[in-house]
Amino acid sequence: MKEYNLPEVPFKEHLITVTKSYCSFRIDKFLSNVLDISRNKIQEAISNQSVLVNEQIIKSNYVVQSEDKIVARIASPIDLAIVRPEKIPLDIIYEDEHLLVIHKPAQMVVHPDTAHRKGTLAHALLYRYKNLPLKDNMATRPGLVHRIDKNTSGLLVVAKTAESLASLARQFYNHTVTRTYYALVWGDPQNETGTIDLNIGKSSHNHQKIAVFPDHHQGKRAITHYQVIKRLHHVALVACKLETGRTHQIRVHMKHIGHPIFGDTQYGGDIIVSGQRYAAYKAFVENCFKLMPYQALHAAILGFNHPLTEKPLSFEAPLPPNFVKLIEKWEKYVTSTMHHVTQIKRFDQTSLPLL
Repeated sequence: MKEYNLPEVPFKEHLITVTKSYCSFRIDKFLSNVLDISRNKIQEAISNQSVLVNEQIIKSNYVVQSEDKIVARIASPIDLAIVRPEKIPLDIIYEDEHLLVIHKPAQMVVHPDTAHRKGTLAHALLYRYKNLPLKDNMATRPGLVHRIDKNTSGLLVVAKTAESLASLARQFYNHTVTRTYYALVWGDPQNETGTIDLNIGKSSHNHQKIAVFPDHHQGKRAITHYQVIKRLHHVALVACKLETGRTHQIRVHMKHIGHPIFGDTQYGGDIIVSGQRYAAYKAFVENCFKLMPYQALHAAILGFNHPLTEKPLSFEAPLPPNFVKLIEKWEKYVTSTMHHVTQIKRFDQTSLPLL
């Protein structure tokens, strides 16, 4: 079997039936959220008459109704159509016949793309499970309702049946899923708690990055609640709870308020942001970067309703060992170098708040 088959035409056809919980949205907003595709690209497809509702051409301001049959042919990068299973260990913390919850390590990509053709979570899932439902009928999305960044560790829920996939997708769409992350950020946040309510979307200067749009006229609304857990003068451990779940949301929001995530190479966290740049301090920070050579961000808490029983479920994943060592390293540094600090209470992740 060939590892991948690449379709020749750079379009993907999406077939969607609108349910009651999704009705009364403008079609461009609805498709943008459901397909996780920019609203501009959706509007372009509508203008090109590539979106039909009940076999009729519509405009961008059409309001979707329950049971509408939508066919959307959206221009997109060529998707990988066939994914070959790979025997890769999975850290499964919960499983039943409807779903499983996985603790993904940092540096594992969730689903394949043209830059990551092997070793992804999707490859591992296909090896272990033979009949996972495909999100949006894409071979690269076996049971994958959501994703977290390659270099972010933490919890993911995977659907094992079509019914579970639909239920979980609705919960994510309606923002009823609980997601709390822990992050080590640069600087000393002024407030103990705060909410960042700022639109984000693809940067016009660099399409590999996400940017903040304070005027709310561009991008999608993104809301992050944060709480300072531990202050270490030049860095701080914070808990971030997502009200929305946009791409790179926490990383971009924290960068915008002046506290990029430690080690984040994409958003300015891989340089010294706080503290005097003398030789010993620079050497210490470089050693910290070596200990955790990617963003210090961990998806620690995941909560949702079971797709069949509707019983609330909540899961927690401990911080990875190198994340814990990173915090302890900063504790020792602060205690040993700052004369006005006599003792820093040792980090204990068992006492981390749920936010």
